Amino acid sequence: MSDQQLLIIDDDATFARVLARALSSRGFDVITASNADEARALTRRHQPRYCVLDLKLGEENGLRLIPELQALVPEIRVLLLTGYASIATAVEAIKRGAHDYLAKPVDADAVVRALLDGDTNTGEDDVIDAPEAPLALRRLEWEHIQRVLTECDGNISETARRLGMHRRTLQRKLSKHPVRERPEHEE
Repeated sequence: MSDQQLLIIDDDATFARVLARALSSRGFDVITASNADEARALTRRHQPRYCVLDLKLGEENGLRLIPELQALVPEIRVLLLTGYASIATAVEAIKRGAHDYLAKPVDADAVVRALLDGDTNTGEDDVIDAPEAPLALRRLEWEHIQRVLTECDGNISETARRLGMHRRTLQRKLSKHPVRERPEHEE
């Protein structure tokens, strides 16, 4: 089943093992890597058709790995997963060649849909819907920080300098999960 070969790249061994088991039961031939070097080696050796890539691989940034994987296997379909979803990282992931982007937590069926969706694509460009209501100020701050961080290739010191804040303040903000939108009727 080599046309269903899937590479999972995630530094969270438990998450990778659970996702691998779930995707194996759905017909994929799964291999896993916990860092970029291992991912490159496995990609060279196995030439996977699909890849599920975590945005944060320890100190490494998964965004940087997308073009490298595509250089090794031009037809690879990359799905970027992250627990720190933002519009900026989603846009950057697509620009770098990811086929889709999902926020954690995610279930295996959503991963399968995202991986296989483009296999039957008619070639039309997908249109991203803009939010109907303006984003909350804290969410806008999160999005701006993520955009600048992406522009700085994940360099915290340079991002803090550009944002005019102390590096530790930025690290504290980044360690929190993204701001969730609250319905208008809640206070």
